[in-house]
Amino acid sequence: MKQVILVTGASSGFGRLMADALAASGHTVYASMRGLGGRNAERVKDVAAHAERHRVDLRTVELDVRSDASAQSAIAAIIAEHGRLDVLVHNAGHMVWGPSEAFTPEDLADLYDVNVLGAQRVNRAALPHMREARRGLVIWIGSSSAAGGVPPMLGPYFAAKAGMDALAVCYARELAPFGIETSILVPGAFTKGTNHFAHAGSPSDTARAAEYEAGLPPGFAENILAALARTVPDDAEPDLVAEAAVALVNAPFGKRPFRVVVDPADDGSAVSYAVIDRVRAEFLRRVGLADLMRPKDVDAT
Repeated sequence: MKQVILVTGASSGFGRLMADALAASGHTVYASMRGLGGRNAERVKDVAAHAERHRVDLRTVELDVRSDASAQSAIAAIIAEHGRLDVLVHNAGHMVWGPSEAFTPEDLADLYDVNVLGAQRVNRAALPHMREARRGLVIWIGSSSAAGGVPPMLGPYFAAKAGMDALAVCYARELAPFGIETSILVPGAFTKGTNHFAHAGSPSDTARAAEYEAGLPPGFAENILAALARTVPDDAEPDLVAEAAVALVNAPFGKRPFRVVVDPADDGSAVSYAVIDRVRAEFLRRVGLADLMRPKDVDAT
């Protein structure tokens, strides 16, 4: 069945890969991004050219996840065009790199604004329509860092992704009675094929960062990046994440896994998440809320 899908943060990286792959699978896909007429104007042209070249229904929509008005406007445009939104992919996010102490509280607030509050803004715009339809799928693009290996110099980013994961888990239980499914798609560290590290932000307190650079062993940060790169197999392509997203969307209702880990580096998150999710499921059973672990099939009632 052809789905109407919104992918946030789809100007590049995982977002663009997922948008392309989902459109190739036969769906109507909105690749959202900021600045359609400005900073991303060339990317808009590229998306349009890709859609025409491959004869797929791939579109762009203006969406800044840091703005309530922008989120509401983007969802309203999609609903006006199709009367529904079937799948929401929370992909928008931003990575930062540097010693945690050198990031000001304002830096962390900005990071949280994009990675966590951004999803909340889009949810508040999109979920009323899904709840009214009594059907939908929300895919959250998480991070293996919330349960796997945690190297230094990425603390604020890891904290934000952990916050997003906790929000996703709670949302899953609250949306299940409305027939809305949740899947958390967890990429590991892909050091090629995306711009995560290349476009990573840095701490505002440059003086504090310089103190760390002077006090840490020579090449400390560079050695960490090299060590991370060595954990990733040569054949690990970010397309694996896009393929996983397609599999989730195309799976039958009620059969979609709650969590999918795509981690060629094998940082241990697949094992940790399996235990964490099992413990949480057991608690729900213990308190008599086991029915919240799966979406309600409204059509069957």
